[in-house]
Formats: sequence, structure tokens, C-alpha cells
Amino acid sequence: MKKLLLTASAVALMAGTWLAPAQAEYLQEHRGGTMRLLARSAAGTLDPHINYTSQGWQMYQPIYDGLVTFRKAEGMDGFTVVADLAEAMPEVSSDGKTFTFKLRKGIKFSTGQEVGVKDVVASFQRIFKVSGPTSGTFYAGIVGADKCLADTKSCTLEGGVVGDEAAGTITINLVKPDAEFLYKLALPHAVTLPADTPAEDAGSVPIPSTGPYMISAFDPNKGMTVTRNPHFKQWSEDAQPDGYPDVVQYDFGLSEEAAVTAIQNGEADWMFDSLPSDRLAEVGTKYTEQLHIAPLSAWWYAPLNTRLAPFDNVKARQAVAFAIDRNALVKLFGGKVLASPVCQILPPDFPGHVDYCPYTKDPGAKWSAPDLEKAKQLVDESGTKGQKVTLIVEDTAVSRSIGVYLQSVLTSIGYVADVKPISANIQFTYIQNTNNKVQMSVTQWYKDYPAASNFLNILFGCASFREGSDASINIAGFCDKDIDAKMQKALDLGVTDQKAADVLWSEIDKQVTDQAPAIGLFTPKRLDFVSKRLGNFKFNRQFDWMITQSWVQ
Repeated sequence: MKKLLLTASAVALMAGTWLAPAQAEYLQEHRGGTMRLLARSAAGTLDPHINYTSQGWQMYQPIYDGLVTFRKAEGMDGFTVVADLAEAMPEVSSDGKTFTFKLRKGIKFSTGQEVGVKDVVASFQRIFKVSGPTSGTFYAGIVGADKCLADTKSCTLEGGVVGDEAAGTITINLVKPDAEFLYKLALPHAVTLPADTPAEDAGSVPIPSTGPYMISAFDPNKGMTVTRNPHFKQWSEDAQPDGYPDVVQYDFGLSEEAAVTAIQNGEADWMFDSLPSDRLAEVGTKYTEQLHIAPLSAWWYAPLNTRLAPFDNVKARQAVAFAIDRNALVKLFGGKVLASPVCQILPPDFPGHVDYCPYTKDPGAKWSAPDLEKAKQLVDESGTKGQKVTLIVEDTAVSRSIGVYLQSVLTSIGYVADVKPISANIQFTYIQNTNNKVQMSVTQWYKDYPAASNFLNILFGCASFREGSDASINIAGFCDKDIDAKMQKALDLGVTDQKAADVLWSEIDKQVTDQAPAIGLFTPKRLDFVSKRLGNFKFNRQFDWMITQSWVQ
């Protein structure tokens, strides 16, 4: 009955409960008030050059700006890159290696200081000085980046990022053309901060911002207060529209169960974390008009440390992939309407995706059932039977339940398994740092931008792995020189022939999947539960719900 109720409610959602946008005059009546958001924990550092979480990036959208950004629009239009702090899209040289931007005049930081060319140049240098998690991938193609990566403290990007104060221009020179460079510039890791921002992780200290909002208070154990930037004047509705609430109060610490109840009672307006599966039927039948469902280009996966036993053995990794019942995981997440089983890395309906599943009872295009006998055989062949495995998960209801399930799977195929939940505020950085010797973990990856490289090259490229760093997004420590070279070939090919490049990416997807450095669990959909008083809900495919484009009555 519970399953039937959930399915019926999801069908109602799919049929359309989205709020239609009202006339501008009507919207003006809803300006003001305090919106209250809830999350199990904070999203880690406040530093936009370092934070690499969907929770952080969603909140940064009305706070920070770069030279360009993704359009603040609903649906697929949110994948379009538009000019932001720059007056217009850049002039690009005929060889595709030089991008010249003209900086808008009159934009101010939340301190009242005007944004200048020096701030933009210093911000690009800072990406490397703080060892940002994508400095060695997204921005490594900038001239001078190699020297910055080798010696972060003395980074100047000489010849790479050149500012002309008199002309008000910033010129970025690349070593070679990059078809994805504008996407990379549109991400929070490339936002412009004041030139005097310290070249170290800001941690819990808010950095001045340019958008309509600023972070005015933050306690990682309690919450974050976001208020209006008194110096903001809208310069582009596409890039950075003004917002409706005067204050966004983001509180941390409530359990998911308590968060659902708070929204039902009108004490909160939205929750970041996934709804507990035992509340879905209730919410789906009684609060349908307050639910919004949307597809995501994302996956939940279990990175396996390829540099530590037992998973330095490919057969041990493949054994885990064969043993997992992905239908069981889908049920734990909320059912078939909210998630789909997956074996490979690239998500469905994504550039380069071709259905592929070698880890199932009947290998082929789709997952069908686990193969425990095959899994046990591979464990025996690997010589790793009886070894201890500790699984690190987020301390949230869904992640804990997935962790307990995976612990039972590991035990069933011959390992001595333990599961350790830790705060979601630190789990993502913890599992990246090799000093913590994490053998296996559960995490999620949501695309940075719509390109195959953003899953394959970022998560499994050699340059994404860094010993002893909290910003080593290649959590599995996977580095195959031949596959890495093929990735670079695909990136280069994308400059002239993206379709051919995507064919190459599909081959790379299969090759990495075969090596099993991470186990695909399922692809999720986003289910947002909002309060009855919240209106004008708009979902952007790039950064999810546009928080400050909604109002509270």
C-alpha cells in the first residue's frame, strides 16, 4: 500500500504542480519577509573558490558573480552561459585561445568597494593559491597555471590572466583551445572576490559579495543568515536578478523527520536533505501541491580506494559491483519514481551516454539483478576474503540506510565490514583526503556543467587526485595513463567536433566502468517539499531551485 500511495502521488507530481509565473506587478507585492531553510548540517567552508557541494553552490547563486554565469532561468535554459560582471560575452581569438572581457562599471561589493580589474585578476590567482579543487582541472589550461600548480603561494598567472585598468578589460590566454572554458568560468570556483581576500580557506568567515544578497552571519553548528546587499543594483536579469525575501535564514541541525514536520506546520519553508522514505507516502498524498519533482544529471556512487587494500585489486572492486542489489537502494531512496538503478558513470540523457551495465546477472545495456555467486568468486580470486572494510557515509537518514545496506553486502561476500556515519558538513572533504585512509564511501555527484568530461575527467582523471588534500575530488585515487590520454584526446576533439568527442567519451565511460574505481548506485530525481506560504517556485537545471526567486507570504 505504501508503495502504491507513493507512486500515485508521484504521478500527480509529474502531471504538473509547478506554479505559473505571475505578472511583474503581482511579484512586486511579494517582496520582503524572511524565508527559512533547513539542512541536516552546513555545507562545509563558506569559501566559494573551495566549496564543492551542491548545497553550497545553490546558495551562492544570488550571492557571488563571475565574468560570466549560467542564466537564472527555468529548465534547460539554465544551461546557457550569459555575461555577468562582464558587459558582454568575450571576444574570442580565431585560434580559440584568447578570451577578452570588458568589465562592467559601477558594480560594488557588499562592503561598498567598487569591483575593478585588479579584483578579477587577483581572484584567478587565488584559485591556485588556495589550491581550489578544480585548479588542476578546470583552470589548468590557462597560461602560467603549470607554474601556479607547482608553487601555489607565488602564483601570478603571468601571461595567462592580464588586466588592463585603463581599458577596463581582462584577457585570458589559454595554452590550447578549450570548448568547455566558458562553462568553467560560469561556476562558483571562478567568481570574483575582493583583491585583498586572504589567500587561504575562509572557513566560517563570510567573504564580501556582489550579488543581491550577502552572508551576514554564520555558525556551522547552528545556521547561516543571508541578507540583502545594500550596494546591489540589478545590471542583468538573466545573470543576476534581484530577489524577493529580505532575509534567508538557513538553519542547521534538525533531523530530516523534524524538518518535514516543520514544513508541514509552516515553521519552515524548505529542506535541503532528501525526505525520509517513511514520510514520502504521507507527504505525497496530503501535500501534493507543495511538492515539486525534477530530473537531475547526477548519480549516487560508492568510491573505492584503488590505492588501499582490498580495493587496490580490481577483482575486489568488481565483486562489490556485482553484489549490490540496486533495486534495494532505489527503494531506500524513495522508489522508482525518484531514482533509477545505474551501473555506469555518465547519467542518462547526458552527452556521451550509451546504456552499459557489465555488473548484473545478465550483462548488457541495463541492470537486472545482483550476481552474488560471481561476486564471491571474484573475492576468492582476488585473495582479499576476510579483510576489514570501513565504509564512511553522511550522517543523514538516507545515507545511513544505504551504508547499513552496503555493509550487509560486503559481509555477504566475505569481508569484515563496518559503517561509520559522520557529519555531512565534513564528510565530503574527509573522504577526499588520503590522510584519512578511507577505503570506501558513499557520496553524490551533480554535474558542474553539461559535458561528459565533468563526470569522467573530473572524478577519474589523474590531475584530480592530490595526496593529503581535502580537495582531491578523484576520491578513488584512480589514474590510468592510457585512459587519461584518451580523455585529453576527447577534450581536444571537442573543440572542432563535439559529436565525435562524445562518441569517444562513451568509450571512456565503458573503460572506467570496467575498472570499477567507483560503484554506480542510482540516478536520483530532485523532490522539493516547500511550505504552503512559499510561491513562485522555479527550478533551474544547472543549480536546482532558485531560492531567492521565490517569495514567502
